[in-house]
Amino acid sequence: MTLKALIFDVDGTLAQTEKHGHRVAFNLAFQKAGLSWQWDIDLYGDLLEIGGGKERLKHYITHYLPEFTINEPLDQFILSLHRQKSIYYRQLLVNNAIPLRLGVKRLITEAYNQNIKLAIASTASLENVKALLDTSLGEEMSKYFEVIAAGDMVKNKKPAADIYLLALEKLNLSSGECLAIEDTNQGLIAATQAGLKTVITINDYSKNQNFDDAFLVLNSLGEPDLFFQVIKGNNYYHDYFNIELAQKIIES
Repeated sequence: MTLKALIFDVDGTLAQTEKHGHRVAFNLAFQKAGLSWQWDIDLYGDLLEIGGGKERLKHYITHYLPEFTINEPLDQFILSLHRQKSIYYRQLLVNNAIPLRLGVKRLITEAYNQNIKLAIASTASLENVKALLDTSLGEEMSKYFEVIAAGDMVKNKKPAADIYLLALEKLNLSSGECLAIEDTNQGLIAATQAGLKTVITINDYSKNQNFDDAFLVLNSLGEPDLFFQVIKGNNYYHDYFNIELAQKIIES
Protein backbone atom coordinates (compact mmCIF):
# COMPACT_ATOMS: atom_id res chain seq x y z
CA MET A 1 0.00 0.00 0.00
CA THR A 2 1.27 3.47 -0.91
CA LEU A 3 0.73 6.58 1.18
CA LYS A 4 -1.44 9.01 -0.75
CA ALA A 5 -2.68 11.45 1.90
CA LEU A 6 -2.09 12.85 5.37
CA ILE A 7 -5.19 13.82 7.33
CA PHE A 8 -4.55 16.32 10.13
CA ASP A 9 -6.63 17.26 13.11
CA VAL A 10 -6.34 21.00 13.82
CA ASP A 11 -6.70 22.17 17.43
CA GLY A 12 -3.82 20.83 19.49
CA THR A 13 -2.32 19.00 16.50
CA LEU A 14 -1.38 21.72 14.03
CA ALA A 15 -1.08 24.36 16.76
CA GLN A 16 -1.66 24.73 20.50
CA THR A 17 -4.90 26.61 19.98
CA GLU A 18 -6.97 25.26 22.85
CA LYS A 19 -5.29 26.80 25.88
CA HIS A 20 -4.36 30.20 24.46
CA GLY A 21 -6.92 30.51 21.68
CA HIS A 22 -10.32 28.90 22.09
CA ARG A 23 -10.36 29.06 25.90
CA VAL A 24 -9.50 32.76 25.90
CA ALA A 25 -12.10 33.46 23.22
CA PHE A 26 -14.80 31.67 25.21
CA ASN A 27 -14.01 33.78 28.26
CA LEU A 28 -14.15 36.99 26.21
CA ALA A 29 -17.53 35.96 24.83
CA PHE A 30 -18.81 35.23 28.34
CA GLN A 31 -17.66 38.67 29.49
CA LYS A 32 -19.34 40.42 26.56
CA ALA A 33 -22.59 38.57 27.28
CA GLY A 34 -22.49 39.75 30.90
CA LEU A 35 -21.87 36.27 32.25
CA SER A 36 -19.65 35.63 35.27
CA TRP A 37 -18.39 32.34 33.84
CA GLN A 38 -14.63 31.82 33.67
CA TRP A 39 -13.03 28.74 32.16
CA ASP A 40 -9.60 28.31 33.72
CA ILE A 41 -6.95 26.03 32.23
CA ASP A 42 -7.86 22.97 34.30
CA LEU A 43 -11.62 23.30 33.79
CA TYR A 44 -11.15 23.73 30.06
CA GLY A 45 -9.06 20.58 30.03
CA ASP A 46 -12.01 18.70 31.50
CA LEU A 47 -14.42 20.27 29.02
CA LEU A 48 -12.25 19.18 26.10
CA GLU A 49 -13.60 15.70 26.67
CA ILE A 50 -16.64 17.03 24.81
CA GLY A 51 -16.04 17.40 21.08
CA GLY A 52 -17.20 20.65 19.46
CA GLY A 53 -17.52 24.15 20.90
CA LYS A 54 -21.32 24.35 20.90
CA GLU A 55 -21.54 20.88 22.39
CA ARG A 56 -18.98 21.93 25.03
CA LEU A 57 -21.10 24.93 25.97
CA LYS A 58 -24.24 22.84 26.28
CA HIS A 59 -22.43 20.28 28.44
CA TYR A 60 -21.09 23.03 30.71
CA ILE A 61 -24.50 24.63 31.20
CA THR A 62 -26.27 21.31 31.71
CA HIS A 63 -23.76 19.74 34.10
CA TYR A 64 -22.10 22.69 35.83
CA LEU A 65 -24.97 25.21 35.90
CA PRO A 66 -28.18 23.16 36.19
CA GLU A 67 -30.11 26.14 37.62
CA PHE A 68 -29.13 28.53 34.79
CA THR A 69 -32.18 29.97 32.99
CA ILE A 70 -32.63 32.29 30.00
CA ASN A 71 -35.57 33.82 28.16
CA GLU A 72 -34.84 32.07 24.86
CA PRO A 73 -34.31 28.50 23.67
CA LEU A 74 -31.04 27.09 24.99
CA ASP A 75 -29.76 26.03 21.57
CA GLN A 76 -30.37 29.52 20.19
CA PHE A 77 -28.53 31.07 23.14
CA ILE A 78 -25.59 28.69 22.68
CA LEU A 79 -25.41 29.38 18.94
CA SER A 80 -25.27 33.12 19.52
CA LEU A 81 -22.65 32.80 22.25
CA HIS A 82 -20.54 30.50 20.10
CA ARG A 83 -20.70 32.90 17.16
CA GLN A 84 -19.32 35.66 19.37
CA LYS A 85 -16.62 33.33 20.65
CA SER A 86 -15.60 32.54 17.07
CA ILE A 87 -15.27 36.26 16.29
CA TYR A 88 -12.93 36.69 19.25
CA TYR A 89 -10.99 33.56 18.28
CA ARG A 90 -10.33 34.84 14.77
CA GLN A 91 -9.31 38.22 16.18
CA LEU A 92 -6.82 36.48 18.45
CA LEU A 93 -5.36 34.63 15.47
CA VAL A 94 -5.01 37.78 13.40
CA ASN A 95 -3.48 39.82 16.22
CA ASN A 96 -1.31 37.09 17.72
CA ALA A 97 -0.90 34.31 15.18
CA ILE A 98 -0.58 31.06 17.11
CA PRO A 99 2.59 29.30 15.91
CA LEU A 100 2.38 25.85 14.40
CA ARG A 101 3.69 22.96 16.47
CA LEU A 102 7.21 21.69 15.93
CA GLY A 103 7.63 19.93 12.59
CA VAL A 104 4.17 20.69 11.24
CA LYS A 105 5.12 23.22 8.55
CA ARG A 106 8.05 21.09 7.43
CA LEU A 107 5.89 17.97 7.09
CA ILE A 108 3.14 19.83 5.22
CA THR A 109 5.70 21.25 2.80
CA GLU A 110 7.37 17.87 2.30
CA ALA A 111 4.04 16.16 1.63
CA TYR A 112 2.97 18.81 -0.87
CA ASN A 113 6.30 18.62 -2.71
CA GLN A 114 5.96 14.82 -2.96
CA ASN A 115 2.38 15.01 -4.28
CA ILE A 116 0.92 13.57 -1.09
CA LYS A 117 -2.56 14.97 -0.62
CA LEU A 118 -3.31 17.01 2.49
CA ALA A 119 -6.62 17.06 4.33
CA ILE A 120 -8.18 18.34 7.53
CA ALA A 121 -10.57 16.42 9.79
CA SER A 122 -11.63 18.69 12.65
CA THR A 123 -14.59 19.40 14.90
CA ALA A 124 -13.72 23.12 14.69
CA SER A 125 -15.86 25.27 12.42
CA LEU A 126 -14.80 25.70 8.80
CA GLU A 127 -14.26 29.42 9.37
CA ASN A 128 -11.99 28.82 12.36
CA VAL A 129 -10.00 26.15 10.53
CA LYS A 130 -9.42 28.46 7.58
CA ALA A 131 -8.49 31.32 9.91
CA LEU A 132 -5.81 29.22 11.60
CA LEU A 133 -4.40 27.96 8.30
CA ASP A 134 -4.29 31.44 6.79
CA THR A 135 -2.65 33.09 9.79
CA SER A 136 -0.23 30.33 10.75
CA LEU A 137 0.69 28.97 7.31
CA GLY A 138 -0.14 31.93 5.10
CA GLU A 139 -2.82 32.03 2.44
CA GLU A 140 -0.63 30.39 -0.21
CA MET A 141 0.38 27.38 1.90
CA SER A 142 -3.13 27.00 3.32
CA LYS A 143 -4.20 26.12 -0.23
CA TYR A 144 -2.06 22.99 0.02
CA PHE A 145 -5.01 21.43 1.87
CA GLU A 146 -7.33 20.30 -0.87
CA VAL A 147 -9.87 18.77 1.51
CA ILE A 148 -11.26 20.31 4.69
CA ALA A 149 -13.82 18.30 6.65
CA ALA A 150 -14.83 20.43 9.60
CA GLY A 151 -17.44 21.58 12.09
CA ASP A 152 -21.05 20.86 11.32
CA MET A 153 -20.44 19.07 8.02
CA VAL A 154 -21.33 15.83 9.79
CA LYS A 155 -24.03 14.85 12.25
CA ASN A 156 -21.80 13.26 14.86
CA LYS A 157 -18.53 14.78 16.03
CA LYS A 158 -15.45 13.00 17.36
CA PRO A 159 -15.13 10.39 18.82
CA ALA A 160 -17.57 9.32 16.10
CA ALA A 161 -15.83 8.44 12.83
CA ASP A 162 -18.06 10.68 10.69
CA ILE A 163 -15.57 13.51 10.05
CA TYR A 164 -12.83 11.10 8.95
CA LEU A 165 -15.22 9.17 6.73
CA LEU A 166 -16.19 12.47 5.11
CA ALA A 167 -12.52 13.37 4.58
CA LEU A 168 -11.87 9.98 2.95
CA GLU A 169 -14.92 10.42 0.74
CA LYS A 170 -13.76 13.88 -0.39
CA LEU A 171 -10.23 12.56 -1.00
CA ASN A 172 -11.66 9.59 -2.90
CA LEU A 173 -9.14 7.36 -1.15
CA SER A 174 -9.32 4.26 1.03
CA SER A 175 -8.35 4.36 4.69
CA GLY A 176 -5.33 2.16 3.94
CA GLU A 177 -3.87 4.89 1.70
CA CYS A 178 -4.06 7.62 4.34
CA LEU A 179 -2.48 8.39 7.69
CA ALA A 180 -4.18 10.41 10.44
CA ILE A 181 -2.28 12.76 12.73
CA GLU A 182 -4.08 13.54 15.99
CA ASP A 183 -3.46 14.72 19.54
CA THR A 184 -6.31 13.30 21.63
CA ASN A 185 -7.95 10.02 22.53
CA GLN A 186 -11.21 11.27 21.02
CA GLY A 187 -9.49 11.93 17.72
CA LEU A 188 -7.73 8.57 17.88
CA ILE A 189 -11.03 6.74 18.36
CA ALA A 190 -12.59 8.64 15.46
CA ALA A 191 -9.68 7.93 13.12
CA THR A 192 -9.28 4.26 14.01
CA GLN A 193 -13.02 3.65 13.68
CA ALA A 194 -12.66 5.01 10.15
CA GLY A 195 -9.94 2.42 9.56
CA LEU A 196 -7.00 4.83 9.65
CA LYS A 197 -3.62 4.20 11.15
CA THR A 198 -2.96 7.09 13.50
CA VAL A 199 0.04 8.98 14.80
CA ILE A 200 -0.43 10.97 18.02
CA THR A 201 1.50 14.07 19.03
CA ILE A 202 0.56 14.68 22.65
CA ASN A 203 0.16 18.07 24.33
CA ASP A 204 -0.36 19.27 27.90
CA TYR A 205 -4.08 18.49 27.79
CA SER A 206 -3.81 15.04 26.23
CA LYS A 207 -0.53 13.65 27.61
CA ASN A 208 -2.24 11.35 30.14
CA GLN A 209 -4.90 9.98 27.80
CA ASN A 210 -5.14 6.39 26.55
CA PHE A 211 -3.41 5.90 23.20
CA ASP A 212 -3.21 2.11 23.11
CA ASP A 213 -4.66 1.99 19.58
CA ALA A 214 -2.24 4.52 18.12
CA PHE A 215 0.50 3.24 15.85
CA LEU A 216 2.96 5.81 17.12
CA VAL A 217 2.81 8.32 20.00
CA LEU A 218 5.26 11.23 20.01
CA ASN A 219 5.80 14.43 21.93
CA SER A 220 5.98 16.29 18.58
CA LEU A 221 6.75 15.70 14.92
CA GLY A 222 10.30 16.88 15.56
CA GLU A 223 12.83 18.50 13.27
CA PRO A 224 16.16 17.34 11.80
CA ASP A 225 17.96 19.32 14.49
CA LEU A 226 15.40 18.77 17.28
CA PHE A 227 14.39 15.13 17.56
CA PHE A 228 11.02 13.85 18.70
CA GLN A 229 10.57 11.70 21.80
CA VAL A 230 8.93 8.33 21.19
CA ILE A 231 6.36 7.56 23.86
CA LYS A 232 4.93 4.44 22.22
CA GLY A 233 5.36 2.54 18.99
CA ASN A 234 7.85 1.89 16.21
CA ASN A 235 9.68 4.88 14.74
CA TYR A 236 11.76 2.72 12.35
CA TYR A 237 14.97 4.42 13.50
CA HIS A 238 13.78 7.88 12.52
CA ASP A 239 14.52 10.90 14.70
CA TYR A 240 11.83 13.17 13.26
CA PHE A 241 8.58 12.50 11.45
CA ASN A 242 8.74 12.69 7.66
CA ILE A 243 7.04 11.18 4.62
CA GLU A 244 9.47 8.25 4.58
CA LEU A 245 8.38 7.29 8.10
CA ALA A 246 4.72 7.82 7.20
CA GLN A 247 5.14 5.45 4.25
CA LYS A 248 6.72 2.79 6.47
CA ILE A 249 3.75 3.02 8.84
CA ILE A 250 1.32 2.57 5.95
CA GLU A 251 3.26 -0.46 4.70
CA SER A 252 3.47 -2.13 8.11
